[in-house]
Order: sequence, then structure tokens, then C-alpha cells
Amino acid sequence: MKIVIAILIFSFIIIFHELGHFLFAKKFNVKVNEFTLGLGPTLLSWGKGETKYCLKLLPFGGSCMMEGEDSESTSERAFNKKPLWQRAIIVFAGPFFNFILAYVVSVILVAAVGVDKPVVTEVMDGYPAKEAGLQAGDTIVALNSYKVHFYNELSIYNFLHNKPNPIKVKYLRDGKEHTTTLIPKFDEQSQRLMFGITNNGAMEKVGPLETVAYGGYEIKQQIYVALQGVKMLLTKEIPMTDVSGPVGLVSSISTVYDKSAEIGIGTIATSMLSMLVLISANLGVMNLLPIPALDGGRLVLYLIEAIRRKKMKPEIENGINLVGFGLLMLLMLVVMYNDITKLI
Repeated sequence: MKIVIAILIFSFIIIFHELGHFLFAKKFNVKVNEFTLGLGPTLLSWGKGETKYCLKLLPFGGSCMMEGEDSESTSERAFNKKPLWQRAIIVFAGPFFNFILAYVVSVILVAAVGVDKPVVTEVMDGYPAKEAGLQAGDTIVALNSYKVHFYNELSIYNFLHNKPNPIKVKYLRDGKEHTTTLIPKFDEQSQRLMFGITNNGAMEKVGPLETVAYGGYEIKQQIYVALQGVKMLLTKEIPMTDVSGPVGLVSSISTVYDKSAEIGIGTIATSMLSMLVLISANLGVMNLLPIPALDGGRLVLYLIEAIRRKKMKPEIENGINLVGFGLLMLLMLVVMYNDITKLI
């Protein structure tokens, strides 16, 4: 059951991404030849109109194949015949729909379970928070230039920066803002940097306007974490073996499912929705990276076209995207191999 749920979550996110491309293609009167879920051999296809809808064997991908997208076409409804701004919107719509999906589900989660606000419950002896003057009842509002809205952002911030450097901490006490500086301490037992504060874990319900706002804060956090993760990967602070692909994500969802099942159905539901937010937001960020064959790579080519005020030759653009696609597939094979070796 948990594997089925994992595949359904992953498939739904991909379909929603491709739906963004599809709806804006239709909006700008671009002919869509095929709308597909999955990769590999076709299991099922249907559709009497101009668009063929396909379900393929492997549920780890999808596509919205438009007329004239990767080849020349004389049709007036071809993608390559449309103005630059329309092509750019169609390409951007996929990642944007991932952010929309993540935001809507985040708002639902906040409305259902509340918010873990960054309120200090206890200050631990022998740690920098106490030495910096923090007290129980203080609310952390910022770490350096990063604004904090959730308690878990404190440990996430420490993990992503991963160095015992001075951190400027802004906090509220009795409605007044204060500032202090502390250096996180490495804890041998937990093997991580710590401020030395705890939180009782109580989820606080918020009003309708705050619910909408906290949904946005959650997406901000997810985008920040994804971008910092990419940065750490490029600077080799995170090894390539830590990167997960579809197999790893399905495994992670299964693990979360098992842990949630020990508590109850409600926890399973909220945990699965949280995983959906995480994956959808990350997929949106990854697709906007300036890598050929990804949506971000295409947008870079369109930016070059806008600067040159001249369309790139189709064979050059297709060649760049083909090379990028090949490298992307190679990366996917490496990541999939890493995922499988972790499971063995």
C-alpha cells in the first residue's frame, strides 16, 4: 500500500507540472500532440482529438509534447511560431504549477494541524543560547538575514550552514525586539550543531489570514533549502551519494509512512501531504536550474534570444537540449544506482 501511495504522490506531482505546460499551451493556441505520464513503453493511450493521452510503463516522468517544440514545423499553431514571451510563459508554467500545488497543500496542512512557532521552551545549560541571554518564552524571528517562522528552521539553518560561525539572532521578548550573537556548539551525542534551546512541539492554530501567510512561509523555506542544497552539492559540502532520485524518494515516502502508521491514520495523511509539499517545491526549483533540457535551461536560451533580438538556429538549440538531456539521463542513472545501493 505504501509503495502505491508513494507512486501516486510522485505521479500526481509530475502530472500537475505537465498540466502547467499543457494549459498555457492551449491558452496560446499551441497544438499539443501528446500528453504523457511515465516513461518507456506505452501501456494505454486514448483521445480522439488532436492530443493523444498516454500512460507509460515507468511512473517516473511525463511530458507535454507540443507541435514544433523540438523540430521545425510549418503549422501556425506550432510552439516555435509563437512570440518569445508566450514560449517563455509556457515553459515557466510547469515549475510554477509545482509551487502552486505545494502552496495550496501547505495552506491545507497549516489549517489542519497548526504551526510550530519558534518559541523557546527551555534554554539548556552549557550551550551558547544561555550564554547569549536567551530565555524561555522568547520567540526567534531571524538568524542573520534569514527570517524564521517555524521552530524546525533553526536546526535546518544550522545544518545548511554547517559551520560554528557567529550568528546574529533576533528575538521577541514581551513584544520588544532584541538582538544577540551566538556561535552554535557541536553536540557529540547528536552529531550536529546546536543553539541549546528546546521547544515543546505544540502546534498552534492560527487565523485564516495567518494560515494563508504561513503557507507562503513554508514554500519560502522549501525553496531556500533546495537552493542551499544545490549550493552545498556544487561546493562538495554534500556528497553526490546523498542525492536521491525517484527510487530514493519512494523509499523515503515508505519510511515516513511506516513511522506515521505507528501513530494513526491522521498522522499518515499529514505526513504524506508534507512529503508532497517537499517534493513538489523541490521539483519546481530543480526544473528552474539553468541546465539544458530542463525548463530553466530553455528559459536561459530564451533570455539569450531576447538579448540578441534574434532567434537561435533550431539545430543549435535542439543540439544544446539534446546534450543536456543526455547528461541529465546519465546523472539520473548515477542517482538511481546510489538509491538502489542504499536499499541493498
